[in-house]
Parts: sequence; structure tokens; C-alpha cells
Amino acid sequence: MPLPQLSPEARKEALEKAKLARSARAALRAQIKNGERTIADVLQEKDNPVVDKIKVLNLIESLPGYGKAKATKLLADLGISETRRVKGLGEKQKAALLERLG
Repeated sequence: MPLPQLSPEARKEALEKAKLARSARAALRAQIKNGERTIADVLQEKDNPVVDKIKVLNLIESLPGYGKAKATKLLADLGISETRRVKGLGEKQKAALLERLG
């Protein structure tokens, strides 16, 4: 299916919306890295589009002491796909993730 042709105004609007979403996710990751928010708080948040659309892998990588390799191994051990987003996690997966991360 080909991409829809957008008018210049609609394209500009879509790019701005995407930019705001990326910066909101970056701010969330920075808050986790700085200790202002915990993973438990983030995973228990409901109906927050910023939290819902962030990848679990990126969220874990934001934690101090976790890099790409360690985060990937943790997800593999728990049977969670690297491309899974927070909104797509089940309750058991969230509980297992919180248990492993403390």
C-alpha cells in the first residue's frame, strides 16, 4: 500500500507531531536515567501515550547500569520481544520485569 500524498501543510503538521513525541520519550528516558522516575511508576501508568509507545528495550536501557547487551539479555530471559512496546506488555510480563529489575 503506497503512502498517502500529504499536502505541505499536513506534512509539516505530521513532522511537528512526530518531533514532539520523540522529545517527550527522550524526556521520559532522561527522568528514568536521573532517578526522577522509576520503572515501576512508568509501567503502572495507564493511558499515557508517551509511556504506551516507548519500546521496553529503550526503557530498560535508560536505567543506570543497563546497556544494549544487558537489556537485550534480560528481555530474552523473560521471553519479551525486543520490539515490544510498553502498551503491549501483559500483566505477567510487567510483574516479571519488575521482579527482575527490583
